[in-house]
Amino acid sequence: MRDNEVVAVGPEPLAFDEVVRVARHGAAVRLTDDAIAEMAASRGRIEELAEGATPAYGVSTGFGALATRHIDPSLRARLQRGLIRSHAAGSGPEAETEVTRAMMLLRLHTLATGHTGVRPKTARVLEALLNAGITPVVHEYGSLGCSGDLAPLSHVALTIMGEGVVRDAAGRTAPAGEALKEAGIEPVELAAKEGLALINGTDGMLGMLVLALHDLTRLLKTADITAAMSVEALLGTDQVFAPELQALRPHPGQAAAAANMRALLDGSGIMASHRDGSCTRVQDAYSLRCAPQVAGAARDTVAHAAAVAGRELASAIDNPVVLADGRVESNGNFHGAPVAYVLDFLAIAVADVASIAERRTDRMLDVARSHGLPAFLADDPGVDSGHMIAQYTQAAIVSELKRLAVPASVDSIPSSAMQEDHVSMGWSAGRKLRRAVDGLTRVLAIELLTAARAIDLRRPHEPAAGTGAVVAALRESVAGPGPDRFLAPEIEAAVQLVADGAALTAAESAVGPLA
Repeated sequence: MRDNEVVAVGPEPLAFDEVVRVARHGAAVRLTDDAIAEMAASRGRIEELAEGATPAYGVSTGFGALATRHIDPSLRARLQRGLIRSHAAGSGPEAETEVTRAMMLLRLHTLATGHTGVRPKTARVLEALLNAGITPVVHEYGSLGCSGDLAPLSHVALTIMGEGVVRDAAGRTAPAGEALKEAGIEPVELAAKEGLALINGTDGMLGMLVLALHDLTRLLKTADITAAMSVEALLGTDQVFAPELQALRPHPGQAAAAANMRALLDGSGIMASHRDGSCTRVQDAYSLRCAPQVAGAARDTVAHAAAVAGRELASAIDNPVVLADGRVESNGNFHGAPVAYVLDFLAIAVADVASIAERRTDRMLDVARSHGLPAFLADDPGVDSGHMIAQYTQAAIVSELKRLAVPASVDSIPSSAMQEDHVSMGWSAGRKLRRAVDGLTRVLAIELLTAARAIDLRRPHEPAAGTGAVVAALRESVAGPGPDRFLAPEIEAAVQLVADGAALTAAESAVGPLA
């Protein structure tokens, strides 16, 4: 579905929502007049260097460990073609369209800053590809995250040359030359410096970071919803979420999560039903009582990662770069460490939020800890298994998330004859974070599905308005408690409710915006 609002791409930083709109929703882009002017000015400086006798890296020399060779002007067009063809060496499964479009947009933005020396006509082809919905086929393996995402970006640059394989707007694969011709896009022959400028950036890993931050912002609010549902279903208390208790440990994420849970549980008839003095429990289990501490720490991690992403969105990453005073200088800004670290950090937070959610689910299924609920929430325990195996699925995902939480950014491996002897592995960190975000979505969906069934089993006591609204939204596609049914479709319905934000929308319709 295309977003009708055109995103302007100039020297200024792009906003997070602009990246998401172009990458995920197909919004069109437009290079600004300022961008064209900046590119034209810097291109003049590159052409001066190309005509000079002094070797200039990336302009009149080879690349990487081959940078010591001065390239004759007659061979420079071949140099650019060869660079892109040889570096388009990815392998494995195809990266998702939204990842490749994010990468294309972010590279276009760097070109638009005027610090790369690319001709405006070359940037225009990238702009046209985005607007035509033509997406280069980029493979999962190939990037070491330094010098940037070389292999993935090279597959994009290959398309600009009219070579390689693409997906058209309908999702069909086709030779790039045919797709460009059909769309009326003229490929370009890359000039001096342009090949390097098109591939020397952190755009792939940054695109994955921005998309993950967008998704996690919604998922962490949903985690507060599912935690509140579990607290209610397990006859827990909301007194531990009181603002005066949270203020004793003033982490902003924790305060937000606790406030959300208080709002979601406000007015719960289920919780009121055991506040008659008959309850002998002194305190709830950690998975209930400490929910804001864990989800809050994840929120603060997201905030830190967003700050890093914001700085990266304001960056112009290439090597060499054209400075405002006309100098062309080599640098190391293409190293992906800042992005790689936070991608790894987010995967750790995701695994822990999922882990505590799984523990709450397990409590609702165990008669020794569920405070009166039937075993596994089954209609007729023994004849029926209820949600027994749904928790198995959840546990399997959590185990996978723990493996995905192992950092990629500590695993440097040397390349290019030891010229590139320390790399970030940021692309790999981004790939595993995408899988982790999907896993968290599914874990929260199973908690939501289970808690909704448990809440229904507490009737005639009524849930809070916030949690009740989520149960009602689920019941539009999933029936309430009863004999065993084919469970996988019900899990997928809950996954959709979490993934598309419908669960969050339902809760907020009852209690107002969540923090």
